[in-house]
Amino acid sequence: MAKTARPTISDVAKAAKTGKTSISRYLNGEKHLLSAALLARIEQAIAELDYRPSLMARGLKRGRTRLIGLIIADITNPYSVHVLSGIEAACREKGFTPLVCNTNNEVDQELHYLDLLRSYQVEGIVVNAVGMREEGLNRLQQSSLPMVLIDRKIPDFACDVVGLDNTQAATTATEHLIEQGFEAILFLSEPLGSVNTRRERLAAFRATLARYPGMVAENAEVVLHEAAQLDNALRQFHSRHRGMRKAVISANGALTLQVARSLKRIGLNWGSDIGLLGFDELEWAELAGPGITTLKQPTWQIGFAAVEQVVRRIEGQSNTVREQVFSGELIVRGSTAR
Repeated sequence: MAKTARPTISDVAKAAKTGKTSISRYLNGEKHLLSAALLARIEQAIAELDYRPSLMARGLKRGRTRLIGLIIADITNPYSVHVLSGIEAACREKGFTPLVCNTNNEVDQELHYLDLLRSYQVEGIVVNAVGMREEGLNRLQQSSLPMVLIDRKIPDFACDVVGLDNTQAATTATEHLIEQGFEAILFLSEPLGSVNTRRERLAAFRATLARYPGMVAENAEVVLHEAAQLDNALRQFHSRHRGMRKAVISANGALTLQVARSLKRIGLNWGSDIGLLGFDELEWAELAGPGITTLKQPTWQIGFAAVEQVVRRIEGQSNTVREQVFSGELIVRGSTAR
């Protein structure tokens, strides 16, 4: 079947027996310049033709697209889902439309989507970065697009950032385990690389335990879906410190799920055999056995604040680069009970 041509503004003008200027006035909200009879004809023509104006074309003509690009590291991560909820709410309130790009934690995809968003002439970008290389940084600097980073900073790149106060959060989590009588604590994260959130949380963990002589502080880096590696790290940590109260801090929600699975595989119960505390609040955390203690991030607020800041930049705010951090909330459950 032949595809029906999309009606144009000329088609509407012809059906309403008027000129394109009158149609443009109608579409641009200048209805007070049109007679009642003409308004009625235009509305009837639009309804009969099922005319839908191209918002993209109208935006480009005015020099505004009202689009904000989002580059998200992993859209399957619960953290990202909750952040996106705040982003969408802020876009709706500010009159912008979000264009979401999921990189699946691949640096090359970041570069691809950066070029794609620029081609759509977005007015600003919100980025949850994997770790852009020099090529990507150069493109960002050349584009001069207003940009805000969520959660992860980009090394040697001055930019507004919105995220968790990692030092406060990791300190709170570590002190909680100490207060609960744990004597040996393992901080587990994915490979640190240049991801500042993992580095800042580990640094605060070490600094906190350094104030308590006799405490055992260990850390290990594991690849998220390499089950044998994770099983081995947990099994060895448990074996090395027999007779001591032991606990694990997991650096993010996705890893917490894998740690819970690993403990089950190697026959250890969180709460009784070993303590478990994970960053990010997960819907299933309160349902898992005695419940898993978590460090909850205000993810919705982080997403909302990121859009607010990029809109300020779009509207011309030119003050110094700003880092906005939010405090985390400790949700205590049975996995860390004394």
